Amino acid sequence: MAKRPATLGDMRKAYGKHIRVRLGAATAVAALLPLTPTPPPAAAAPTPTWHTCVRDAQDTPGQELDRAGARCAEVKVPLDHTRPAGPTITVAVARIPATDTAHRIGALVVNEGGPADPVIDYLLDRRAALGELAARYDLVGVDPRFAGRNTPLDCHWPTSTYFRGAGEGRAGFARMAAFQRDLAAKCRSHAGGLLPYASTRNAARDLDLVRTALGEPRISYLGISYGTYLGEVYTAMFPGRTDRIVLDGVHEPGHLAPWAEYATERVNEDALRHWAGWAARRDAAYGLGATADAVLATVERVRTTAVRRPFTVGTYRIDEHTLPLLVYGVLGDDLAPSDDGIAVMVGTLKEAARSGHAEPDPGLAEMLPGLFTGQYSAYGSTQTAYLCADTPGPRDPEVYRRAVERSRAAHPLFGPVVNDVTPCPFWPAPRERPTAVDNDVPALMVNATGDPRVPYAEARAMHAKWPSSRLITVEHSYRHAVYGTAYGSTCVNGAVNAYLADGRLPRADVTCPAARGDDDPSTGPVRQVP
Repeated sequence: MAKRPATLGDMRKAYGKHIRVRLGAATAVAALLPLTPTPPPAAAAPTPTWHTCVRDAQDTPGQELDRAGARCAEVKVPLDHTRPAGPTITVAVARIPATDTAHRIGALVVNEGGPADPVIDYLLDRRAALGELAARYDLVGVDPRFAGRNTPLDCHWPTSTYFRGAGEGRAGFARMAAFQRDLAAKCRSHAGGLLPYASTRNAARDLDLVRTALGEPRISYLGISYGTYLGEVYTAMFPGRTDRIVLDGVHEPGHLAPWAEYATERVNEDALRHWAGWAARRDAAYGLGATADAVLATVERVRTTAVRRPFTVGTYRIDEHTLPLLVYGVLGDDLAPSDDGIAVMVGTLKEAARSGHAEPDPGLAEMLPGLFTGQYSAYGSTQTAYLCADTPGPRDPEVYRRAVERSRAAHPLFGPVVNDVTPCPFWPAPRERPTAVDNDVPALMVNATGDPRVPYAEARAMHAKWPSSRLITVEHSYRHAVYGTAYGSTCVNGAVNAYLADGRLPRADVTCPAARGDDDPSTGPVRQVP
């Protein structure tokens, strides 16, 4: 199975990804005031037929799932939940049954984020994080409608993501507005019949039909990044149907307006400076600068060169629109904190800026095709369809241009990326407004203080809205999504798994140190905050 490029894999986590924004102009906010959802007519309870997870001889994830005892199925759901007797689609489901049936807790449903990230093919990664606890749960992966193993929503884009930097001045912004308008037009031409039905609210409705199909009166839920928003919407739309809830990289729905990444320049710059300090202490290996300021100056020289004199990496042209995105896309990933991929990438870009050309390192070789070709068009198309349904934003491109200009002087690298125009101003109007998430249920929330994808302030805000929740804070960490084996925090994993095991939240909020390898040698014990 082809793996998603790293850039897209990280930018999916921007939904809040993708939905981590600050309230902007009053007119934009007023247009997005949420409505309390009205339950649609009940659909007939589906009955899944379980079968092998292997689709073909090249389906390595399916083979691994089969070896782990998983079975897969397709659950039929209405395309339009307001017309339960109308046309239907299917959502793919995988289930690894509990092996300790005497102590079985129930079904634990996972969502990896995105929106539109596949879940099924990465289900075993989450099983590893559970450790011995995995034996007590049916671990369930549900690929959201149009994503993963489902029939795709594909706009036939010449790129796999709409993310770009606005470039310099009105001319650069005008190019990006034309680019985004063209992407939206392609979606209307190639997938117009599906666009109205790709949304988090519909994904939540599908999830409840999967719950019914599994025969579960309630489900436990693990949501990562955008998956936290899906979990929040599900609990609001279907109160009383959840058991234990873990939200990792927590979105606060009040930050849905006016658009996806608005005003996240500062947290991304903080993460970049943290990495720059790491690289400076290894200047002998990477040659990017002996201090954090020197490393950041290297990055800035590469940026300004891309503006004045675009260069090539392999066969790809790196310019004012794409260079900032490369740096943005690798921050906050869920690889080992000491991974040197960013340093290697910046070294390649430094050489290309100096000489006009460089051959791609392995990381760029994986990322660049996703940026410059339609290899993963369906992924980017589906992600954008969810985004524009959930966070349509202002319709006037000038609102975005003014936001870019306000940000550019102080934040020349990230300001033109997180404030740039998207396809959403040119998208068909969404059928439904965002869900009012006002259902206070017990939940365990997890966030790093330096998370560049979901600012820590959002986790604190969501925690305050749910008085019965607890918050695990990972101090001095600049990672996005910290539960699991990739990050390696025994403090976080222990607290999450203890809650999933007995259903009892910590008596107070929990503070964890950064994991080893995050340039913080502390691995001190868990600390509970009164």
